[in-house]
Amino acid sequence: MPEENPRASLPRRQLGRYIRRQREENTVLTQAEVAAAMQWSHSKYSRLERGEPGRILDRDLRELGKILEIPDEKTNAMIELARQVAERTWYNSFNDLIRANFDVYMRMETEAGAMEIYRPDLVPGLFQTADYARSLNSVYFPKDSEEEHDRRIELKLKRQTIITRKRSPITVDLVLHESALHTTVGNEVTMATQLRHLADLGTRPNISVRVLPFRSGFPLGMAVGPFVTLDFKPDPKGMAEPTVIYVESYTGDMYLEGEADVGKYRRAFATIQHAALDAVASRNLLRQVARRDSGQ
Repeated sequence: MPEENPRASLPRRQLGRYIRRQREENTVLTQAEVAAAMQWSHSKYSRLERGEPGRILDRDLRELGKILEIPDEKTNAMIELARQVAERTWYNSFNDLIRANFDVYMRMETEAGAMEIYRPDLVPGLFQTADYARSLNSVYFPKDSEEEHDRRIELKLKRQTIITRKRSPITVDLVLHESALHTTVGNEVTMATQLRHLADLGTRPNISVRVLPFRSGFPLGMAVGPFVTLDFKPDPKGMAEPTVIYVESYTGDMYLEGEADVGKYRRAFATIQHAALDAVASRNLLRQVARRDSGQ
């Protein structure tokens, strides 16, 4: 059985899984046989079942519904799902600034209901102040114009509304290594403001900010890079998409969805969180270091 592509958007994955299930439950047809009946290549049809990008028209789905013996009302629901796939996202106007494949993560981030984030190095994007982000961008994107830098900040601040909005903000558990508190980004004022911002965000009911102190050593027995666990909101029928683990690296990102991988990273996060300071002690440390950086 082909696996769904975790890089696909959620509606696309739902559509692919639904079509595959209908083929397997309603018929004895193989992917190749369905592709031939549709006058498609095998690769085009298999991509559809995996939830990978590709244009599909309403009339294609109606014909596919007939081949797979799908009732009309379910075919109509399938078409509606396909239309969701085609919808433009709020960040389309920033596509020229988004690095390759990161739009995949942003789509998942937007559709998540809860996230667990571990950062051993710097403050994650959802928690960055504008000045902290601008300082990082000026180094990472040295050739950008002032206008491009401003648009990058605008994009980041819009991303952050998923944790600060009044209606249904997503739940986020962040564990940040203490080294991020002492690594200067920008200048001392920038750092002090950033650390106070982290402490303030940690008082929100949907956000937990905890610091993994130096004295905790390596809770997993080895150094672990940054990762995010994304859990998705259930649909109106109570069905939720599979959890995805996003593992970030300098040379390329990974999206893990297998049960064993998800379990391993969940256990890793639980271990790291257990070794971290509690929420109150973390806020106190953040504000203490902020006062030191601001010279107060």
